Order: sequence, then C-alpha cells, then structure tokens
Amino acid sequence: MHPATESEVSEILAGATGPLRVIGGGTRTIGRPVVGEVISIAGLRGLELYEPGSLTIVVRAGTPVAEVEAMLAAQGQRLPFEPMDHRVLLGTQGEPTIGGVVAANVSGPRRIQAGAARDSLIGLRFVDGSGSVIKNGGRVMKNVTGYDLVKLMAGSWGTLGVLTEVAFKVLPAPGAAASLHLSGLSDARALAAMSAALGSPFEVNGAAHLPQSGQTMLRIEGLAASVAYRAERLANLLAPFGAVSVDADGARVAAIWRDLRDVAAFAGRVGDVWRVSVKPSDAPGLAARIGGEVIYDWGGGLIWALVPEGTDLRAGLGNFAGHATLIRADASTRARIAPFHPEPAPLAAIAARLRAKFDPRGILNPGLMTA
Repeated sequence: MHPATESEVSEILAGATGPLRVIGGGTRTIGRPVVGEVISIAGLRGLELYEPGSLTIVVRAGTPVAEVEAMLAAQGQRLPFEPMDHRVLLGTQGEPTIGGVVAANVSGPRRIQAGAARDSLIGLRFVDGSGSVIKNGGRVMKNVTGYDLVKLMAGSWGTLGVLTEVAFKVLPAPGAAASLHLSGLSDARALAAMSAALGSPFEVNGAAHLPQSGQTMLRIEGLAASVAYRAERLANLLAPFGAVSVDADGARVAAIWRDLRDVAAFAGRVGDVWRVSVKPSDAPGLAARIGGEVIYDWGGGLIWALVPEGTDLRAGLGNFAGHATLIRADASTRARIAPFHPEPAPLAAIAARLRAKFDPRGILNPGLMTA
C-alpha cells in the first residue's frame, strides 16, 4: 500500500484487519522480521514549511533525506545530527526517507556535539494504530508543549504510529572543516587522545578510532580562520600522543567522515554487524571481549563490530553498562537473536503499555522490537 496523503494513511490503519509492515524507503532492514502487508509512507513527500531565518523546516515524512538536505544546503544550512545512510552497510536499495530517520532515531558522528535526531525534532504528526491523527510539538522551537510525544516517537520504529509529518530545528552549515589524524595508537591511547580533544575548548564534533588502519581521527568545523586556529592549537595539545597531520581539504574531509558515518569499512564484507553503545572508558575492555574487528565512534561511546555470521554478541559480552543492537544479519539470525537490547523489566512494562495505548490491536510492525 502506498498512501499519498495523511487521510489515506488514516483510512488504511482504521480499516486494517491484519498486521502491517510499516516502511519508509525500505532501506533499513533492522529488527526481527515482520510478517504483514506492507504500507510505505514514501508517497507522503514534499515541503510543508521552511523558514531559514527561524532555522526550522517542516516536511512530509516520506520526503527523501537527500531532498531535505539539498533544500537546506541551498540556504547554507543542514541537519545537525548527520543521519547515517544505512544502504552502504546493509547493501539495500531504495531512497531513505526523513520519516525513517526519525522512526529509527538515526544519528552520525556529530551526535557527540549536536545530539541525536530526536534532539533536533521539534514537532510531528502521526497516525496511531486505530487510525487517529495525532499532532505534537510545533513548527517553531518555542512551541513544544504538552506530553513529549515528539521524543517518544523518535526511535519507535513504526510500532506506535505511522509518521506523516516532521519538523526540525536546523543549523547553519560551516564554511570550512579540518580532520586531524594520529597513527599507530593502541585503543587505550586513542581513547585518551579523543577524550583530551573532546574535553578541550576547540569544539571537536567528531572523534573516531579505526584499529585496523591504526588511524585516530578528530574533526573541527566552522569559519575558515577559526578552523585553522583551532586545528593548530589542537595539534599542539595532542603532541604527546604522536605526530598529528591536518587535512583541511573540504571534499576529502567530507568523504572521510561520510565513510565513517556509514560504516563503509564493513560494507560488502562477510559477517554480522553490531552497534554497541557504551561508556567511553569501558570501550577498550569491551572491544577486547568482542574479538572481531571494531570501529570506535563518538569518542569511544559507540563501537561498531564485525563478527562471524550468527554470533550472539550480547551473550558473549555478558552484563555491561550499555546496550548492543544487531544491525546487519540475515533474516534467520534476526529471528533467532533479539536485534534490540532487552529492556529492564520496569522499562519493558512501560513500553508494552505504550504500545497497547497507541496500537491496541497490535498491527504496527508487530514483533519487530521484541526481545
């Protein structure tokens, strides 16, 4: 089913007699396999409101991310949270939608400074499992009132409602960028270097370590003169960790961090991919227990792990302060291993009550997030 309007979505959900598999562009095959009739929101596309002076944009949920980014770029602005394009890692086709970004709360390397997708989201409209249209938040930053369903819907993966419209606060795009690189650091030393950089006054908005290539990377963005000054000062700060090279070529810097954002290093390679969120100080020890190839992002707060197919990484890690999500695996593995980290019993009970409230018939992506 391919509704083109919010009212059509409402009619479909109100009249549904069985489970529905809710998708945007179909590029994120994550979670337990869902059996049901497909409803795609890709037909709900287009701009509703864009006020560059107010730093706000409102678009229909099926609008391709590329279109949103192009509209913003034309006005020298961007989405702050740098959404990942999962097609690179998952090998999927289609066009990522902005509603899919919100439903999955997709964020990239800049999250350590700008926050996640939910932190830029200021309003939305969605249709719940009974077909009712619900609006929450607003179209300007000061108008987020009442129950914060905006934050609730971000990361709900279509299990609470079908998004039809989303509103974001946006930010100016920087005039320049630089990527600083150190080589040959151990994981522990790399984490120490990233911590020192993130704790500095030089506004680092990207910090990653790739053990296989031995590269530790830091990103600075802003006005050209400011970037040059901060890059020099940061290089001096990091001198105890080794020689620092600075790349200020805008196109190369963008490509480096785009590949990191999309986990291009694991694309097309045999194995399952897990995403592990953890305290940065715990990251080296946890990575050692993973055993496979890893990539550190968010200053060590995010670990991407490539492991043999069918590996239950969560079982091997045991208890730790964080959560592990299975991002890439075949359908049989995703059916056998809970892709999303099991929630503590009190939180799981709250989540179940929310799903019962917003989707009383249990028709929206049923089972996708079950443990």
